[in-house]
Amino acid sequence: MNKTELIDAMAADAGITKAAAKKALESFLGNVEGSLKKGGRVSLVGFGSWSVSRREARDGRNPQTGKTIKIAAKNVVKFKAGTELSSSVN
Repeated sequence: MNKTELIDAMAADAGITKAAAKKALESFLGNVEGSLKKGGRVSLVGFGSWSVSRREARDGRNPQTGKTIKIAAKNVVKFKAGTELSSSVN
């Protein structure tokens, strides 16, 4: 499912226009992004939680040449599925 399909499904389920569903989805995504940028955590009980973790700089290997390269440190977003979500897909 892509973003457009998700907007269509949200509009149909909630009985709202596609424009309203798009606005709601963009608001949700923007708020999740904003919270994660601040170093926060977003948790939806039963669905899952997003958090930010720091990945330290490390040495890697270029698979084509075999040369060692430096991989810079960066923040990565992690998602951990909740119990209900995990149970529903199994």
